[in-house]
Amino acid sequence: MEVDLPFLKSTKGLLKIAEMVCVFVAFVCYAVASRPPYIAVTCMEFFITFGFLLLYLLKLNKMFTLFFWPLIDVFNSFFAAALMCILSLVAVSTYTVKGTLSGGIVGFVAAAFWSLDGYILFKKITFNKSRTTTEDQTGKN
Repeated sequence: MEVDLPFLKSTKGLLKIAEMVCVFVAFVCYAVASRPPYIAVTCMEFFITFGFLLLYLLKLNKMFTLFFWPLIDVFNSFFAAALMCILSLVAVSTYTVKGTLSGGIVGFVAAAFWSLDGYILFKKITFNKSRTTTEDQTGKN
């Protein structure tokens, strides 16, 4: 199995790492505040993002070609951003412990990272365009 270490320094790799760091910090904040529903959502999103990081890092997306991984990653990024944004809104508006407030604020940052990740991935996906048309538009003849 081949490991793609340059992926960790790419924009996509750095965004995945930033998402994981933010959602882990939010997880710790919610754990300190003893908020089980918030803990569950942040833990789930951490492991899903970690799975995508491993998928690209170990080049498993090239082995499992049954799925169109970039599109699945776009859907996951936008879904995670929406879920974390809603969770953070609820956490910030109903906080009783400062850990919940700080977890909500860090959750908004994580949602911003997921939105950016989804937007960048979506812009890179080409639907129904031939490779020659795409290459001509970029000027790589």
